Amino acid sequence: MDAVIAGIDAIARETMLFAAVGFLIGGLDDLAIDGAFLIRAVRRWWRAVPDATLADFPREGCTGRIAVLVPAWDEAAVIGAMLRTTLARFDHPDWRLYVGAYPNDRATIAAIVAVATGDSRVRLTLTPLPGPTTKADCLNALWRAVVADGQDEGRPFTAMVLHDAEDVVHPGELRVYDHLLRQADTVQVPVLPLADPDSRWVSGHYIDEFAEAHGRQLPVRGALGAELPLAGVGCAISADMLARIAERRGGLPFDETSLTEDYELGLTVRALGGRGVFVAVREVPGGPPVAVRAYFPARLDAAVRQKARWMTGIALAGWDRIGWQPGGGLHDHWMRMRDRRAILAIPVLAVAYLALLAWGLGGMLHGLHGSSSAAIDPALQLVLAINLCLLVWRTAMRWALVRYSYGRGEALRSIPRMLVGNLVALLAARRAMVRYAAGLRGRPVRWDKTAHHFPDIAALPDA
Repeated sequence: MDAVIAGIDAIARETMLFAAVGFLIGGLDDLAIDGAFLIRAVRRWWRAVPDATLADFPREGCTGRIAVLVPAWDEAAVIGAMLRTTLARFDHPDWRLYVGAYPNDRATIAAIVAVATGDSRVRLTLTPLPGPTTKADCLNALWRAVVADGQDEGRPFTAMVLHDAEDVVHPGELRVYDHLLRQADTVQVPVLPLADPDSRWVSGHYIDEFAEAHGRQLPVRGALGAELPLAGVGCAISADMLARIAERRGGLPFDETSLTEDYELGLTVRALGGRGVFVAVREVPGGPPVAVRAYFPARLDAAVRQKARWMTGIALAGWDRIGWQPGGGLHDHWMRMRDRRAILAIPVLAVAYLALLAWGLGGMLHGLHGSSSAAIDPALQLVLAINLCLLVWRTAMRWALVRYSYGRGEALRSIPRMLVGNLVALLAARRAMVRYAAGLRGRPVRWDKTAHHFPDIAALPDA
């Protein structure tokens, strides 16, 4: 028994040391982002910089022609409602909606045609190959259709906007893109997941993550002048920049071998010397933001599939595919490391749970055996104390960011939802590793999408 207890004590000690050091590194990394975020906020407050509002982007000043691209595979359940809502909401003088579907997805095609026959602003585009291929392949088919129509009509489109089949678009977002693309090559507006009353925990944990990502991290990236990845929805790219990217890639702007073509597109823009901006615009002073809203996966298996695709595309395959920005600054390398650290943090998280289990088991055995638990080294105690302070700070920051966008109720839920996020991440990492290994063996990349549902627009808070 003594040997067994000694072995468990050793496992507990070594795993806790590994996890503590890993958490310390990650915590200090997050703290640096928080510091930059707070400095930026204080500077804006000190200089009395007002929030941008839609009044700064008047409809009368819009001069561009915008194509909205919506790739769709197996989206018959939502695409009709999404298209009708989009047609009713967008406030811009010159835009068109291009929807991509696959020839073997008759239900989705029928839903698109039902809307397109009643509104000439909707154009159905079929991919050359049956689905599913990749989202990038569908986007390339849409891009070709947009370019061809612009040439045939003698009025080329000046920008292309990306949206998904489940998105609730904001009426003013095209006006924001139109004005800002005169000085930038890409524009990203915030994405705010909708609170799903039937999935407060799984779907709800996306609320917390996007509140941090688009409320804190992307504004800091923009303030530092670092490269800005695109979210794949609520983003616009100038047609000229897409043409440059297509020329660089041999004719097509979206990389059909990528699982996260949107993320890589933002980095490619920077590599070509382009400029991307993330912008938070209010409808009116103190009012709701110009943002994209959507329901995110409500079931654990669906959330795991989605997170696994992100991990595979960004942290694993993305590392192989795009490496590090040649000639990039320290801030660019720092941000890429942050993008990829998710896959590195998973072993730390798993070992931390193992350490908790080992310490608990060891304490129980010591109690049964009548012996004293192993003492914790003073240096490890210091690291654990620092980590506890960092955890409290991290929890407080998340609470504040979620409360700012969603109110007190969701902010309180964000604290226990950290455990849900950990579970999803652990399960997604396993799936991501399997998919990545399959890709290394030559398995074709496929669109691993999740089922969606579209909200009742009239019930939305800012409808």
